[in-house]
Amino acid sequence: MLTRGMDGATRLWVRATGRRVDLAATPWLQGPVGDVDRVGDAWLAGEADRLGAAVRPAGDAGAGLLGSMADLDRADFAADALAAPVRRFYECTSGWRLDAWVGWAPWAWPFGWAVAALFARRLDQLALPMRSLDLARGMSSAVTPLVRDGAQVGALWLRRLRATGRVVFSGLYGVVRLPGAGEPAVRVTFPLPRGRLVVLLRPTVTAGGGLVLTSGAGGWGDPGAYLVVDRPGGCWARRIPVHERFHVFVDDEGVLRTDHDLRLGALPVLRLHYRLTESPGGSGPADPGGPRVPDVVG
Repeated sequence: MLTRGMDGATRLWVRATGRRVDLAATPWLQGPVGDVDRVGDAWLAGEADRLGAAVRPAGDAGAGLLGSMADLDRADFAADALAAPVRRFYECTSGWRLDAWVGWAPWAWPFGWAVAALFARRLDQLALPMRSLDLARGMSSAVTPLVRDGAQVGALWLRRLRATGRVVFSGLYGVVRLPGAGEPAVRVTFPLPRGRLVVLLRPTVTAGGGLVLTSGAGGWGDPGAYLVVDRPGGCWARRIPVHERFHVFVDDEGVLRTDHDLRLGALPVLRLHYRLTESPGGSGPADPGGPRVPDVVG
């Protein structure tokens, strides 16, 4: 009862301090809604129905978080400039194994532990690992695409701790157009009880062909994190000061790695480091002639 009450208090805070939104006019805030008792992957069928999409079976080595990285192309971003392993990871994610390490800022560790104990583990959602030992056996990675008219309109990425089977992240990945500028961005939607967390990430390419995804400070509709309360009587959203940076790159030994930094405002919270290993005889490069969705709106 206590934890449900705290869930409700969070929703009341969003409604009191955020803004009421019309989802028809802000499609970048649309997405799945989680149950009050468990999130996990229970939302997938309902989201497929909302999108009019079919659920493609998980486990296909060719399943990727994005149908094509070219969906992110703009005047100053070209998917063709990415290193081949970086592009293969996003277009054929199921063909890669994830090993990870985590480091928390000392001030943030108690806060992270409380969130994990009270919310994340109960809900099977956003259960950030507290120690690298928790990640000693790595993470499993299952990608389940949603397909409509032959094109991918989203993909569930479900990650679990291999040691325990506990869900760490359950998110819907896709591409949206940012309001105003109209530039494409990566959108990751994490269903939560009676709402969701929407993270918009701006892509850039480094000189070495690496990919940087950022959700920094900015105004309404800019890349960043948005808490959404979605009820039959209306929808409310609030931009929150959670800023992330992902750097996906090939190191000097040819190993694909990712550094993930998370901050609360200017304060460092945690840093996750991933080593990504492609399965032998893996999926290979994605077919550039396949169906594309240049502006996926969920």
